[in-house]
Amino acid sequence: MIKTIPDFDGSEIWTIRTTLKERYGQNIEVQLADTQVTLNNDNLWCPTVYWYVEPVHFVIFKTGLGNYRCNFFYNENEQYGTGIEEFDNISECLVTLLQVQQEHEKTT
Repeated sequence: MIKTIPDFDGSEIWTIRTTLKERYGQNIEVQLADTQVTLNNDNLWCPTVYWYVEPVHFVIFKTGLGNYRCNFFYNENEQYGTGIEEFDNISECLVTLLQVQQEHEKTT
């Protein structure tokens, strides 16, 4: 499959790293990957940012130019989204993801 979605650019990565540092008070290692995602009945390779803050794994998928999806998970059986299918702003996507996960922690 040919990847047609552009990689995360420097500004997007900076936004993610800066927001995570603000949230956790330290630098959080982020990893870049490509993930096969089904979009509009097509399987596409989407650039992905992944990080782990025990015990939670987080991912943001870039699904187009300026479009993002995200989720967090504890293991393969406990996966959660934000309730918003797609974001058009990386900051909004990231902050919403972190807020939903924090609220989830309070209810468990």
